[in-house]
Formats: sequence, C-alpha cells, structure tokens
Amino acid sequence: MSDAVVVGLDVGGTSTRAVALTLTGERLGTGRAGGGNPTSHGVERAAAELLTALRGAVRGFDPARVRAGAVGLAGAGRLRADPAGRAAFDQAWSDAGLRCPYTVHSDALVGYASGTAAPDGTILIAGTGAIAAQVRDLRLDRVADGHGWLLGDAGSGFWLGREAVRALLADLDTGTAPGPLGRRLLAELLGTTEVAARPRDTVDAVVQAVTRQPPVQLARFAPPVVDEAVAGDPGAAELLHRAAAHLVTSAGRIRADGATTPLVLGGGLLTGGTPLGAAVKAEAGRRWPGAPVHSAGDGAAAAAWLAARSLPEVTDPAARHALLVPSAD
Repeated sequence: MSDAVVVGLDVGGTSTRAVALTLTGERLGTGRAGGGNPTSHGVERAAAELLTALRGAVRGFDPARVRAGAVGLAGAGRLRADPAGRAAFDQAWSDAGLRCPYTVHSDALVGYASGTAAPDGTILIAGTGAIAAQVRDLRLDRVADGHGWLLGDAGSGFWLGREAVRALLADLDTGTAPGPLGRRLLAELLGTTEVAARPRDTVDAVVQAVTRQPPVQLARFAPPVVDEAVAGDPGAAELLHRAAAHLVTSAGRIRADGATTPLVLGGGLLTGGTPLGAAVKAEAGRRWPGAPVHSAGDGAAAAAWLAARSLPEVTDPAARHALLVPSAD
C-alpha cells in the first residue's frame, strides 16, 4: 500500500477541524481551530484558522507525504468564485508545508460523504437552519429549502424555537395555563413563570423580549423543546412531530417517491440519537421504505476520503470509505 497521506478539513462557523490519514485509515494527526468560514468571519481570519488547524494535523510527519486534500465548508461556491478568498486559502495551504492540490466542497456534500460512500442519495441537515440536497455521482445536484429564517428553514432549530413561542402566545391569548414548555420559555424570557392578572401584559412582555434580540436567537429554544418532549410534554412532542414532517417534505421536493438510495441525516438536531432524528427516521421510513437512513459522521475524515478518491492507487473508493470514514450509525 502507498505511503500517501490525505488531509481533510471540516470548516464551520464556530470551529475548524483537520485530519491527516493514510490510505489504510491510520490517523497521523488532527488539528482544531476557531471558526473558519470566510462568509462569517472574513477571508483573513478564515485563512488564519485554516492554517492553525492544518499545522496541527501535519505536525507529526513530513507534509510532503500529503498527496491530496479537500476542504468542506458552507458557501463553497462563493469561495471558489472569489479570487482573493481562494488566494488566502492557497497561501495557508502552502504555509502549512503542503504542495499537493486540494479541492473545496460544500459542507452538504461532505456531510453526505460522512454517512455513506454511495454515489447517489440525499442529505437532510437540521441545525439552526435546515436544508436538503440531492447528490448524484458524489456531486451536489438539486437543493431544497435552506432559504433562511424569514422564508424557510422549516423544521430547523429556529423553526422549533419560533413555533414554541407562538404556541405560548396562543395559550396566553386564550387564557390557557402554559404547560411545562411554556413555563420554561416564560422563565427564560421574563425571569418568572407567573402570568399577569391581565394575560395580555405577559403577551406584550414576551413579544418585546423576543423582538429586542436578533431573530436567530429563537433557535436557542430548540433544546428546551426537545427536553420537554422527552419529559412527556404533549405540546413539545407535537412540535417535534411537525418539524419531522416539514423536514421530510423538504427532502421530498428533490427526492423521488419510492427512492431506494441512501438518506443521510446531518446537523445537531438529527444526529447523536436525538428525538427529532428518530422522528425523521420514522417519517422517512414511511415515505421511502426501501431506503437506508444513515447519520452523518466525521466531516473532516469524509473530506479526506473525497480527496483520496482522486489518487490512482485508490481503486475501490467504497471499500476505502469504511477505513477512512468509520460509520456514525
């Protein structure tokens, strides 16, 4: 087997992770740095974080052994179309001692590859936002939702938080005593679970507390929705059921009825054994009963696998996937 090494990076808004792997799956080094997405943090900071993560990954061996690399990040197309941004990333790559080529992929494609080696399938991601993407021959094809908090992201963390507050307001309007989730939201927003003698006063206070903050802050109420659903709050459980239906509907915009290709679930709300992930799996199983459903795994390792596929000695990429990207399921 070749002594070639591949490097993969998973670049996010809050952290950047890098890994260096041999083609037999040996992990030679890892690196971690702060958020490295140029859209969120600017090109200079993003490139600096990329360099920090890369140096950590290649610290223990000669970087000349690296034969190929790949970077996964949101807004990959914008980076590829930005000469200044790509030049900054090129410089970071060079400063880390790497002389091989590297490719830039969408985080959706890398997330898909972290769950399966199948060339065709779908990835459904739900975190603060939500998006579905169709993959054909390991390239992004069609995309659904990802329209942002104002126009879409149905079933996302933002959506859950907004719907939870709306349900609380509906209870207050009708004079219904808030349930466990509603009381938790009142405590978070107003510092008390007490409803004013005139409920409209509490409604106004809730509305003001929410509108004083950036809209995306509503996503912080997604974990309480999940917690209270697990604890048995029927209102919270209904929100999770509705979120799962929205997410599967989004995937269905780009995924044919009866499809048997894999469906990969990614994002913090759908991975790690979450209740919403379980609900989406059940909903997807009813809509696509013949399709395997996988969880996304290590994005940096998946990026490294995508890089490895370009090497001539990798004659069976699917088999090599099992070595470089251990199953998340």
